[in-house]
Amino acid sequence: MGKDDRRGTFEAERLIGRLLITLTYVAVALLLVGVVLMLGAGISPLAGGPGLDLGSLGAEILALDPAGFLWLGLLVVIIAPIGRVVVAGVAYGRNGDRLMVGVAAGIVSIVGIGIVIAVAVTV
Repeated sequence: MGKDDRRGTFEAERLIGRLLITLTYVAVALLLVGVVLMLGAGISPLAGGPGLDLGSLGAEILALDPAGFLWLGLLVVIIAPIGRVVVAGVAYGRNGDRLMVGVAAGIVSIVGIGIVIAVAVTV
C-alpha cells in the first residue's frame, strides 16, 4: 500500500465519518420534530400510526404531519449505512480494489433486493 493509497483511504474514512454523523443528526432532528408535533397534537406515541406511503411523504412533511417526519427520520436511519457502503465502494474503486468494489456492490444489491421484496409483500 503506497502513500497515495493511504491518503485516499484516510480521506474516504473521513468522508464516511462525516456522512454518518450528518445523517445521524438529520435523522434525530426529524424524529424529534415528529415527536414534538405528535405531543402538540395530543397523539399518544403508543397509539400506533399510519403505514409508510412514500407517495404522500412530501405532502405530510409540508402539512407538518408528525407521521411524515417520523417516517422520514426512520428512512434516514436506514439510508445511513447504505450510504456508507456506497462511499466505501467508490473509495475502493479509486484505489483499484476490484474485489472490495464487488463486495460493496453485492451488499447494496442484497439490501436493494430486500427492499423490493419487503415492498412487494406489503402491497
